[in-house]
Amino acid sequence: MTPSGHLTHRRPALRATLKALLFGAIAVLVFSVHSPVATATPGTPSASAATTPAKPIAKSTVSTAGGAAAANPAAAPGRIRSASLARKPYDATDCYECHAEVKAFHVDGGHKTVGCDSCHGGLDTHKAKGKGRPSTNMDPASCGSCHDNQYRTMYNMNTDKKANREKSVATFGAMDKILTPHGFTREHNEPRSHAFALYDQVVVDRAFGGRFANKEGNAGLTRMGGNFKIWDVLIDEFPGEPHKTFKPGTAAAANPVCMSCKTSDHILDWAYMGDPHPQAKWSRLSKVNEFVKDTNHSLNCNFCHDPHAAKPRIIRDGLIQALTRPEADTLWHKDPKGAKINVVELGERGFTRKIAMLSRYDSKLQCAQCHVEYNCNPGTDPATGQAVTMADARTNHFPFKAVDDIQQHYKDLKFGDFRHGMTGAMLWKGQHADVETFYNSKHQLAGVECADCHMPKVKDAKTGKTYTSHWQTSPRHYIKETCLNCHKEWSEKQALYAIDSLKERWTGKMRKAEFWLTRLIDKFEQAQNMGVDAAVLAEARSKHADAHIHYEWWSATNGAHFHNPQQFEASINKGMGISQAGIKLLDDAMARRRPAAPAATPTAVAPESPAARPQAAALKPTSLTVNPR
Repeated sequence: MTPSGHLTHRRPALRATLKALLFGAIAVLVFSVHSPVATATPGTPSASAATTPAKPIAKSTVSTAGGAAAANPAAAPGRIRSASLARKPYDATDCYECHAEVKAFHVDGGHKTVGCDSCHGGLDTHKAKGKGRPSTNMDPASCGSCHDNQYRTMYNMNTDKKANREKSVATFGAMDKILTPHGFTREHNEPRSHAFALYDQVVVDRAFGGRFANKEGNAGLTRMGGNFKIWDVLIDEFPGEPHKTFKPGTAAAANPVCMSCKTSDHILDWAYMGDPHPQAKWSRLSKVNEFVKDTNHSLNCNFCHDPHAAKPRIIRDGLIQALTRPEADTLWHKDPKGAKINVVELGERGFTRKIAMLSRYDSKLQCAQCHVEYNCNPGTDPATGQAVTMADARTNHFPFKAVDDIQQHYKDLKFGDFRHGMTGAMLWKGQHADVETFYNSKHQLAGVECADCHMPKVKDAKTGKTYTSHWQTSPRHYIKETCLNCHKEWSEKQALYAIDSLKERWTGKMRKAEFWLTRLIDKFEQAQNMGVDAAVLAEARSKHADAHIHYEWWSATNGAHFHNPQQFEASINKGMGISQAGIKLLDDAMARRRPAAPAATPTAVAPESPAARPQAAALKPTSLTVNPR
């Protein structure tokens, strides 16, 4: 038989074999692209990230020509085994019977074709008996497997923002005098990229007493952003020890509430407002050194995007409480353009949780989950002098008000942050009131929102498709996509010049305010040492607290020079005026305590001789010339 005849004789079997191999290869390709468990290197999207998944594909069996099932292609060396190959993708309708609230989100949402097993594990065991808690994947990389551009830009790094750059350096030490003895005097850094939001909170000197350190030491500073798990890079140098100060120059001021705007890894184990509940793993009262080890990721996607509905939402309980309190007194309540909210109570695990779905994406609310003034620490009731501990709901509180209203709000709340170490005045320690500052600015009243400048629409260089950048950085990096969208007559150079000029104005005013505020503190010490009346000192403390508000707000707020320059100037000038009034009050009081100078005793004066008169005339003073420069 000729070779060709041999081939002809075996052609049907060969054709069947080739066909089976072809379909097997296609199946492997499809499952590897749509696998919900594809892995990613920290800071790098998964291999499937650039592909938008279709509806989950059911497992297929590839038969050989002889009819036997082919070997599982995912078992081949170098391949990632997909859960979808091992079993049929989970049908969400199997969960609806018990999870009615999830059904309400899921059936009409953008993720309605995404199976529950894309984010949850252990479903087979859970479904069979309705027992056992499924696992939930909180890693943003899970979202990045579909939303590649958003995920990639979210963890970009702005290298202009250096690690460990303290605000006290910018103020030439004035800040330490202004805030002493608050924990922020241990280390009060300027913010850097969102990729480090959780990491920086853990290693800052004021939080955990120097307990945690980078495994690589200072070489860890070379990490250029990316989505990484903090416990892959950090080490506990004092394992087994309670939360306390370990190293000189540090403080142990961290608590679970202050971690809640850095990560949502704990959200399913946290009751509304962090209230203690026997079935909630974590609360305001939890040991923070244990709580923090149950977190890993900075700023999860589910802060702003509901994973079931793929619609906008907020999850920070302090903000939800502010928006729903009966007084209806927040800036949002006065904003006719703001998104409407629908608060949904969730409580599958025996305790109440709340989220608020938004009628549209409103970055003023979504950014306000973190970029606001909020109280997240213990303090003092000024009316009674009693300590306000973490057991009190006032330690998880959002005022969501403007600078001129913040002092009265905390008086009504009966909460003070700390007593100043020199004057004894009960003072407020501000957080980053970025959103409140932006409200009622010219840009906000014109309809501009946070995302317009910090998360603009940009084009994918490869596909040409438009997407929302999630870098969330200064518009300096997006001038064409931000400023020049409206100010079309400007050049990039002009826009940057305007931004920098506003910053210079802010810097100059802040330096002046620091001078007068620290001068007031120094005068108080001087007056106290002179024994000035207690009533005068009490009035001076009150003025110190008032003036402090109008400095601290602008010191703590990011981008104040641009977000609302008119409000900044009015407030900072008001604060300087209060400082000057306090100084005058103390100067007058000290002047009254100084003994009067004794009257001078007249002395006999010899008669002037006629010969001396021409000499006296020669000593007549001349006028003083002042250089006008």
